[in-house]
Amino acid sequence: QVQLVESGGGSVQAGGSLRLACAVSEDLAGFNTVGWYRQAPGKMRERVARIFNDVITYADSVKGRCSIYRDYAKRAVNLQMNRLTTDDTGVYFCNARSNGRDHWGQGTQVTVSA
Repeated sequence: QVQLVESGGGSVQAGGSLRLACAVSEDLAGFNTVGWYRQAPGKMRERVARIFNDVITYADSVKGRCSIYRDYAKRAVNLQMNRLTTDDTGVYFCNARSNGRDHWGQGTQVTVSA
């Protein structure tokens, strides 16, 4: 069974940075899609960044502030987030898809204070 474990969340002031990491239990080459999603209190889960067949896309709200990248050697999918705002607060989830099946981590909390 594929396991994804997120880390790197925490509390930060607006304008700060965080790097989230997702450790994947299997070789990243086996997934055609990996990405990061977030869910703010009372809101639907939304996609933040995704790598699909080597094509990277970002939500409009994070373009220019976030960067997603894979570390094949460490089997990790990382999300660097800069110039954080209070709107970035939420639980961040890592996702990996293979053969049409989605795998999710348990999430890591990001809290941005004004």
